[in-house]
Amino acid sequence: MLSNVKWLGHATLKFTGKKIVYIDPYQLKNRDAADLILITHDHFDHLSLEDIDKISKKETIFILPQSVKTSLRGDIRRINIGEKIIIGDIVIEAVPSYNTNKNFHPKSAGNVGYILTLNGTRYYHAGDTDIIPEMKELSVDVAFLPVGGTYTMTAEEAAKAAQTIQPEIAVPMHYGSIVGSIDDAKKFEKLCGCTVTILPKGE
Repeated sequence: MLSNVKWLGHATLKFTGKKIVYIDPYQLKNRDAADLILITHDHFDHLSLEDIDKISKKETIFILPQSVKTSLRGDIRRINIGEKIIIGDIVIEAVPSYNTNKNFHPKSAGNVGYILTLNGTRYYHAGDTDIIPEMKELSVDVAFLPVGGTYTMTAEEAAKAAQTIQPEIAVPMHYGSIVGSIDDAKKFEKLCGCTVTILPKGE
């Protein structure tokens, strides 16, 4: 389930296969051209025009929440929470992502997480979120959850979120750059109560 995905640090994921898909590219070292780029919200560490420029090509398709304002140009496709976009054999669903006990990512902002279905596997990128009631409704195989605290869930909160979602595999992210450390990922693994994979930082 994880052989085709790399964690590139912070909240950045890269999926490889028939198409190359990035979610929230930030501080990239590689320059593999993207077929699809998914953005969860407009904060600089998730919508980085500099990094998007590194991996964009003429045919790149961008998926952005309806609420995001940007100077980005190209094939931009907007998505609302609850909507689904199908591109070839890839299914992209937008789900809620927001803070409940802090003000960095209010529900009113319309930020999203994504469920990306590739080769029959449902991958959940939670975006910048706390534990939210909508997580009870998710049905996913792999859950990438923020654990760094401050702007998102702490390791303890993320472990509770994983227990709510009950994926086959939970993967910590959103640490080691702006906030959080490998210690948060290890704490998440210890507390989670489900199968956890701590991915090495890829290039």
